[in-house]
Amino acid sequence: MTLPLPLVAQGKVRDVYAVGEDRLLLVASDRLSAYDVVLPTAVPDKGAVLTGLSVWWFEQLADVLPSHLVTARVEQMPAELQPHADELRGRSMLCHRLDMVAVECVARGYLTGSGLTDYAATGAVCGVPLPAGLVDGSQLPEPVFTPTSKAAVGDHDLPITYEQVVEQVGPELAAEIRAVTLAVYRHGAAIAEKAGILLADTKIELGHDASGTLVLGDEVLTPDSSRFWPAASWSPGGPQPSYDKQYVRDWLTEAGWDRTAPGPELPPEVVERTRDKYVEAYEVLTGSSFDSWLRG
Repeated sequence: MTLPLPLVAQGKVRDVYAVGEDRLLLVASDRLSAYDVVLPTAVPDKGAVLTGLSVWWFEQLADVLPSHLVTARVEQMPAELQPHADELRGRSMLCHRLDMVAVECVARGYLTGSGLTDYAATGAVCGVPLPAGLVDGSQLPEPVFTPTSKAAVGDHDLPITYEQVVEQVGPELAAEIRAVTLAVYRHGAAIAEKAGILLADTKIELGHDASGTLVLGDEVLTPDSSRFWPAASWSPGGPQPSYDKQYVRDWLTEAGWDRTAPGPELPPEVVERTRDKYVEAYEVLTGSSFDSWLRG
């Protein structure tokens, strides 16, 4: 997509354009990343699912924390973007520019993924001690803040301790982002549970707006940034069925990929099943049809 705006960044999934000095246009592509590698196969409509869910969650979380969102309606965006309305509709957000916190803020309510690996080796996750005897899929006694470094595209986010966060951003901001991350997780988990979904973990991005207020940035509580499990089939002791890209991670593992770039092409059936999972996550959580979001 070529837009009449300066491209200021290209992430694993999103392209970010400058709109004047104080706003950004975030355009979610259909690119899919796994283990910090952008795969060569796109998943149709994935960017629209991420955008639609983020917009919905920003509204649900407004009482917990404001967001950077200005509008996701193309008709309310600058005039120079109107010729590109069909390309942008459903997958773009006009947002306030933020001074981003240089930490990936992760909250976990269940043990799985890299947290399980860390726990198996140390009995803790990111330095947070956990009870003995937990297994893959176990619910934690209470949600924990397990931050990671914020790596460049192609590099790996690495687990860090809360003490390292304090060293990086200072004690006051460290305490604030830990509290906010856990509050977002708890609120999101409670909403998801009502829809029959367990929020196993999530990663959020935080930044300060022009007034110095800490707000949610990027995306929030999507299948890219979170693990969503059907509550009815939850059974600790192994991998859980999921609405997120864990399906792709599992396929990549079975295919023997060594997690180095470039990743393998995904078979059509994996692409179709992944799209179905993303769309299902949108519809189950929001209670609305995905087609209605696409129509704007």
